Amino acid sequence: MPKFDTRVQELRYSILREIISHLQKEDLEESFYEIPKAIVKGPKPSMRCCIYKERAIVEERVTVATKFKIRGDENVIQVLPIACDECPLGGFTVSDACRGCIAHRCAEACPRKCISFDENLHAHIDKTRCVNCGLCAQACPYQAIENRVRPCERACKQKTISPDPETNAASINDEKCVHCGACVYTCPFGAIVDISYCKEIVKMLKESHNNEAYHVYAIVAPSIGGNFIEVKNGQVIAALKKMGFYDVVEAALGADMVALNEGKELAERGKLTSSCCPGFVTYIQKFYPDLIPYISSSLSPMATVAKFLKEKDPTAKTIFIGPCTAKKDEIKNEKVAPYVDAVMTFEELQAFIDAFEIDMASLPEETYGSYGGSVYGRGFAKCGGLSAAVHEVLKEENIDFEVKGIAVDGPENIKKALNEFKKPNSQYNFIEGMMCVGGCIGGPCNLQHSVRTKIAVEKYSIASSDKIIKETVEKTKE
Repeated sequence: MPKFDTRVQELRYSILREIISHLQKEDLEESFYEIPKAIVKGPKPSMRCCIYKERAIVEERVTVATKFKIRGDENVIQVLPIACDECPLGGFTVSDACRGCIAHRCAEACPRKCISFDENLHAHIDKTRCVNCGLCAQACPYQAIENRVRPCERACKQKTISPDPETNAASINDEKCVHCGACVYTCPFGAIVDISYCKEIVKMLKESHNNEAYHVYAIVAPSIGGNFIEVKNGQVIAALKKMGFYDVVEAALGADMVALNEGKELAERGKLTSSCCPGFVTYIQKFYPDLIPYISSSLSPMATVAKFLKEKDPTAKTIFIGPCTAKKDEIKNEKVAPYVDAVMTFEELQAFIDAFEIDMASLPEETYGSYGGSVYGRGFAKCGGLSAAVHEVLKEENIDFEVKGIAVDGPENIKKALNEFKKPNSQYNFIEGMMCVGGCIGGPCNLQHSVRTKIAVEKYSIASSDKIIKETVEKTKE
């Protein structure tokens, strides 16, 4: 089966694989301008108007993948203007379904008087005056007026993306961006990308000198169960160790620790929102600042297990691996920065494995290190997983507290839930929020997004031998 959903993912992977390979050989600077030629071989173009434009876009991708520093000031989501020139400007447009009726309800509804009619009574919208209010579309009895929105704008429910007034390329309003990466996955031309820390990660692995100078830990997200499904999870663990990681630890363990804390915190405070998803936390901070006091005090599972590892092993360097672009922004947070050294996506991990010329299918299976996650911790990969874990914690701890919670995914559902949550007499006292639809299994940097991968995540979750959260966490104290 193919490794990825789309050719855009395949392109990003191919470029990263080349970059990582040259970083390994320590000849990236000398080979910088050879990478576009290796990716776009020619002589005929396969993606754009000519191979020269294709190579120019690849060159820009290489630059973006190698120039950013971990915890820099830049938005982790970047637009490549040179790649963003194929989408027509959107807005309300009259389609061929216009019947040229004599009612002209569309014109009457338009507050800006943007609509005129030709000799066939076919409606036309003056785009220089239109403000895209949509009243004409609502008034049309034939539904002949369509709102044609660019894919990236449609994907971003926070309305963070708009055309640059000078170039018409997509432009991201950093003040509103929550770094969820929906636009990264949605853009049909791959013109929006998440920055990569592959350069720093390769350096970190090399300078550990086979983990003698310090230990490099891979922290893998629970959604690993839905990725690399053509091989066994134990072979992915083996591949990570072959790459040079000292040990591979489940972020699900951090999820168990968070669930234990959040369950108790909810009972103590009476009203709470989850802190697991960085996109959800940022959404509250930017759009619902009055609700910031209700955000759980727990660090995310990623940061929680990384903190645990660094307390156990002072030499530890930790690299989180998952489907999330927002994690790349989360590690800039002063509360998280001391514990997580870098973030790698599953797309990037596939590129690393292939650049290191590791054949996962031929490797004997290995297991996670001393610490694993429970069924509930692994369940954090899907929306509702945290809520189930919180209920389990209250049961295990014999805490008498009625949870009136809701688990919501996607910005639109989150907005509705938060609007209800902020009411004085709200029906909810707990909200689990996940920015990606479906939860982490819907994250932008999963290799695939299919029913098959969702089933694989569920199987991975129930395969854990640890069924009790408290006992799983207690094992870390032994």
